[in-house]
Formats: sequence, C-alpha cells, structure tokens
Amino acid sequence: MKPEDKLDIQLILKDLEHYRPRRRGWTWRQPVPEQKMGPFTYKQTSQPLKQSIPLPASKYFGDIDPQPDCVITAEIASGRFEDDLRRMRMAAWHGADHIMVIRTAGQSHYDGLIEGTPEGVGGVPITRKQVRATRKALDLIEDEVGRPINFHSYVSGVAGPEIAVLFAEEGVNGAHQDPQYNVLYRNVNMQRSFVDAAVAKRLMAYAGMAQIDGAHNANATAREAWKVMPELLVQHAINSAFSVQVGMPKDMICLSTVPPSASPAPALRYDLPYAIALRELFAGYRMRAQMNTKYIESDTREAIVTHTLNVLISRLTSADIQSTITPDEGRNVPWHYNSIHAINTAKQALLALDGITDMIEFKIDGPLRQQVREIKERAVLFMEEILEVGGYFAAVSQGFFVDSGYYPERSGDGIARDPQGGVGANTVVPRDPDYFAPVCAHFGYNNLPAELASPCQLVGGCTLCRPEKIAYIDELDPEDNVEKRLQQVAAASGGGIVPEVEWAGDGYINLQIFLPTDVRTAEAAALAMGERLGLTDCEVIHKQVMQPAEGTYLEMKGRVPFNINPASLVIPEPTPLLSEAAIREDIAKHPLTVVAATIGEDEHSVGMREIIDIKHGGLEGFGIRCIYLGTSVPVQKVIDAAIETAADAILVSTIITHADVHRLNMRRLHELCVEKGVRERFILVGGGTQVNNEMALECGLDAGFGRGTKGIHVASFLVRRRRALRSDQ
Repeated sequence: MKPEDKLDIQLILKDLEHYRPRRRGWTWRQPVPEQKMGPFTYKQTSQPLKQSIPLPASKYFGDIDPQPDCVITAEIASGRFEDDLRRMRMAAWHGADHIMVIRTAGQSHYDGLIEGTPEGVGGVPITRKQVRATRKALDLIEDEVGRPINFHSYVSGVAGPEIAVLFAEEGVNGAHQDPQYNVLYRNVNMQRSFVDAAVAKRLMAYAGMAQIDGAHNANATAREAWKVMPELLVQHAINSAFSVQVGMPKDMICLSTVPPSASPAPALRYDLPYAIALRELFAGYRMRAQMNTKYIESDTREAIVTHTLNVLISRLTSADIQSTITPDEGRNVPWHYNSIHAINTAKQALLALDGITDMIEFKIDGPLRQQVREIKERAVLFMEEILEVGGYFAAVSQGFFVDSGYYPERSGDGIARDPQGGVGANTVVPRDPDYFAPVCAHFGYNNLPAELASPCQLVGGCTLCRPEKIAYIDELDPEDNVEKRLQQVAAASGGGIVPEVEWAGDGYINLQIFLPTDVRTAEAAALAMGERLGLTDCEVIHKQVMQPAEGTYLEMKGRVPFNINPASLVIPEPTPLLSEAAIREDIAKHPLTVVAATIGEDEHSVGMREIIDIKHGGLEGFGIRCIYLGTSVPVQKVIDAAIETAADAILVSTIITHADVHRLNMRRLHELCVEKGVRERFILVGGGTQVNNEMALECGLDAGFGRGTKGIHVASFLVRRRRALRSDQ
C-alpha cells in the first residue's frame, strides 16, 4: 500500500476463502537500549517504525518518532469490521501494535459460533470472515509500518473452546481468557467454565497466543473498587496457576492490572503499593497495564489525566502491554479519533517518563513498603480462607468475590453463584475409557493408539495441521452483510466527502458549545441550536457545569445532511519554500530590513520573537536585519519606524481577537500606509494564532501567517515577494 492510498476493503475481501495467516503467535517489541534518536538518547524504547505519524511536538525535535519499549494497545469497537480495518491502520501509524477488537454485542453472551457479519455483532470478531479479513488487512498494515501487529479478541462464554479453535486456525495472536469472568459475570456453570477454559487455554498455548485475564473486572464492578486489591491478587493467582497447569508458558500469561483508584482520591497512595505488590508476587508473568474505566465519564480532559497518571504507575513499576483508554467508555460512542488520542497519550507519557527509575528509587522503609506487605498478607489470608471453606466454588457460592469490603472485612455485596446452576449446568461428563478425538492441541484424556505420532494422523490431519480442511462460510444473511453495507455507504456518500465518527458515512460531527445558563436549559438550547443549524439526530454527549448560574459547557453530536464534492473544492497549491541557502544568497546580494512589533494593546511577544530571533531559527539567521519595537506598539509608530529606517517590510503580530481587534489593526496598518503614500514601499505581513493568509489579504496586507509558522516560512515569502516586486519594476 502507498500512504496516500486508502485501504481497499474490496481487495481485502477478494479471495478471502483462500487466505491463510502468515504467522502464528504473539510478538513482543524488540527493545533498543541506549537508542539515539534526534538530539536524545533513550533508555526504554524499541525499534522505530518504517512509516508513522509522530507526536505533534516532534516537529520541534527533528520529526523524531521514538517507540516505547512496551506493546501499546488500541481498542477498536465500531460494530462494523470493515470500518474497524481502517481504524486499525490509523492506530498502527500512530504506534499501536496490539489491536483489541472489543464488543458492541457481548461475545460471551453467545452460546455458540455464529456465521455471517450481522451489524451490532461486528464489533467483536467472532465469525471466521471477520477474523480472517482482519488478519489479512493487518498483514498489509504490518508491511506498511514495518512492525508485527498483534490481533486480539475474547475467548469467553460457553462457546469458548470453539472460539479458541477458530482463533488458532485464523492466526489471532492474543485473547482474554479467564474462567472466573464467566462464573462471576456471565453466570456460566463453574465446572463448565473451568473445563472449557482448560480446553481453550491448551489451544491458545498451541497457537502461541498471549492470554490476558479478567481479574480487573472486580475493580470495575465493586462498589468501592479500591478495597478489592487483595481479591484481585487472588483472582490473578487462580487464573495464572490454572493456566500454567494447562500448559501455558508464563511469559504468555498477562495479568490485567488496573490501578484501583482515581483522582480526586489520593490515587498514587493506593495505586502504587498495589502495583508493586502485584509485580512482586507474580514475577515471571507479563503485566498488561489497563486504565481504570470505572471512574471515567464523558470528559475528555478527565480521561486523559487519569490515563497519564496510570501510565506513571507503569513506568514506576513495569508494563509489557500498555493499554489505552478514552472518554468513549463513558459516552459509549467508539469514535476512532479518540482511540488515536489515547494511543498518543500513552506514547507521549511513556516517552516523557523514559528512564525515570534511573533517577528515583522507592524508600525501603516507610509507608510504601508497609502497604505493599499489608496487601500481600491480606491476599494470602484471603486465599487461605478459600481453602478452608472448601475451595473456589464454595467461596463463590458464599459471595466472597467482588465484595466491597477490604479483606478480611466483608460488606455482603459480593457476587454469589450456585455451583450446581448457571448456564451450561450438568453439561460436563466424564470421558469413556475408549474416548478418542482425532485433533491436535487436545486437552485431557485421549485414548491415543500407541502407533500414532499425532492424534489427527488417522484422519489425514486436523484443521490445525491442514488448514485447507477448514470450511469457510461467507455470508448467511442476504441483506445484513458487508457487501450490502459497503454499497449503502457508497450510495449515501454519492462519491462525496461525508464526516464520520463511528461508521463510514454516518455523517456525524461534534460541536463544542458554551452557553451562559444552567445545565438543563443549556442542554435543551443546544439541541434546538443543532436543529436550526440543519443537523439531525442531535444528542448531547457531554455536559459540564462551569457555575450553576453562569454557564454550562457541552459537547453535542449531530448528523450533517449533505456531502461535499471534492471536485468542487478550490484548494490552493502550496507555495514551495525556498531553501535556506537560496534565502541567504538572495539576502547577501540584496540586503533586507524589517520592522517588527506586536501592535495595539497586545502584550504577547513570544510568537514574534520566535519568528525573528536567530536562536529560534528566525529571520536574523538568514542575514535579515530585524528592528524589533516590542509589544503594545501603536500602528502609527510602526509605520514611522519603517520610514525612518528605510525598511523593506513591516511585520506585525496580533494575538488578541476580542471584538475583531486583530482584523481592525491589520486593516489600520494598510490604510495608514495608503494615507501616508508609502503603501508601495513596504511588504506588509501579519501574524498570530488566529490569523491566516486569506484574512490578511482581505485586510489589505500582502500575507498572513498563523499557527505553526517558522522563520523560514516568513523569510521565503519576503524573498519571493521582493523578487516579484523587482520584476514588476
């Protein structure tokens, strides 16, 4: 693929029945100790990508894009796998190499495999077509960015073993698998859940898949989550020990560790001791650091701060997989650009904290070590009580788990399940003495004839060994399928550009609104405004009181009922920059003087100084003589100074925009030059965060520069403009 070409979904779907994954198993990043990149040396980074999109601030550091040492997750959940593929490509370009497709309709609610691609289930890839198309697309994306990408889903519910077979056949690289999750949250019969888990884990081990457990769900569902820390350690222990007994290698068993609290609680005082206790008790296992979603609502800022503080825990301790989170958890709107923001939040924080443990160390004595010891002791006592009452099943039946008491306290609000009841009860039966299953990666008793090297030898190979035996079913529903959806999207767009946030062609945009009224009135007013703007299906997705009487901030989504024909757009060609050498050569032959100032009542100086100062690569560095008058300079004074110094150009900065003062001052500059009869003598340039070229031209100036402008941009323009003026003369 070429970067400028869109992912061709039809090409992915073509001949899908013949596609086979080119590799099995999970891939970890390759650390590069003491890696030099740009002006820096990194302690905790990995091999760089072949193609990527760096963090916005990278432009100040030579456009470097260092990749942290841990795997970074992107959670994708549009509900339509064909849209997920495009989101995966975006995520990979920003540095994600663990693509986790999460549920819109819960996979673990299904009691068997399904076929076809029904809308609303597509968010979790449980059909062969979805899985295969995803892995095929990721193969292309891997080649594009130059790094293996791990594809992940869920092996849960009473269909877990069948799903594990599907994943092993189709090259899925990692999955959630935790029998306790089924018992506690899906009320799957206990015996059935653990027997199914043994079969599924054996298949996952055969395929080299990484396993992530589900202990963190106790954190997310307990009434007071910061009190379940001992239980979380117990759940991790049960699942990890069970996985090892089944045959999974420890370095493929990932504990889903979630900080138990969030600000405004004194979060670090709870989260750090727990993180240390977990890593000390489970040395040798992998850590998958996930954000705490229990406390995330709809505020983007709040989600980012929580995310960043959680990443701090990862760097102070360890993380093999760094998960990401977005406010979509609170909004229930899986918008792909928020997923990218979450990836960048993790990457930015991880890089900022690179090597932090080389500079700090924890106090050996004191409250931290005391809390670590206490959490461990409570967990051990919890486990001992489980043994005393008769084991895990008995403990669950008595409501030991997800109780909001800080063990040994109990609040009586835990989840209790009947060991003899639940989904799939009475479906586990002992195998007959002559039981024989002609399949590989088999768990448990199998009466294998002595002369056979492999169980599937008698049938000429099972589907794990002979993938050509896999029965591929394309679509079952003649209406609700990917081909129909692609046709509908194409018809709706009419070949034009349509905004999207969840699905291609959904037409949604997001508006940020401040209204000077109370929250209920503001919400109603916002919806009315959306309707008058011509938007449809408006919905307020975030609201925040600034002060009960003075105002409310809201975010609202709504559909745009039209598309934009790209052929009708007037897109100006970018003016190529002159090289630094060409600029210096021209200035050497034809010296150039500029007068610069921040005009009106504006006290901002940083932007102008960066444009002119040699230290910041400004105009002075090209040999241009710069006369800087300072801030809050009257327009008349700037012109007088330009006349007195025989300047060639006037540069004015205007940041303040109240009452359009930036436009008024730029227009005043032009008009005064005309009045004084000197307009033709000077090149007039305006700049500021809210200034653009079109605005400056409307005000009578020769050019305008906004955000992101560097000295070379202005210098290149001045040289070109002066050349044009000389040729006119």
